[in-house]
Amino acid sequence: MMQMETIQFEKQALIRSLASELREAISELESNDEKIDALNYCRKELHSVSPLKHHPVDCVQWVKSDNVEANEYNPNAVAPPEMQLLYESIFNDGYTMPIVSFQDENIIRIVDGFHRRETERRNKDISESTLGYVPVTTIRDTQRDSGNRMASTIRHNRARGSHNIELMSQIVSELVEMGKGDAWICKHVGM
Repeated sequence: MMQMETIQFEKQALIRSLASELREAISELESNDEKIDALNYCRKELHSVSPLKHHPVDCVQWVKSDNVEANEYNPNAVAPPEMQLLYESIFNDGYTMPIVSFQDENIIRIVDGFHRRETERRNKDISESTLGYVPVTTIRDTQRDSGNRMASTIRHNRARGSHNIELMSQIVSELVEMGKGDAWICKHVGM
């Protein structure tokens, strides 16, 4: 038992030492873009061995805002007072919630977080504070098809507030056209 504890202690010491070397190497990189790329790479590598890798938030990446685009179906509208509140939240608290996304060819498409990305794009002080990047997580591969993405968008939005009824109806119609039945819509969208 003592030998096993010694081995575990040595492994933990090695990890701490490697983390310190890694921190030092990244700090010596010249540009912020290089540092962000290196940090994103390290996060992906660590994520690959994480016992929590099945949760998208386990691997938040900083991505150039210009590479993140809206989806074509978001029914969520945010009134000006709430947009101002979102700005205040990001300005004062920083980004506390990443943008939920999926990779669509060379563009990262938003599943949830359009207004968080818009806040960065519309406010120079926010954009400067993030160096033009936004925090992004990627949905599970099992949720990548358009029906599941739509359902995910609605679940995220409904958990936070109200929706535009006309746009919600349009999405439900699209889900029905995709072959999603009433039971699927009730289960996955909560309608």
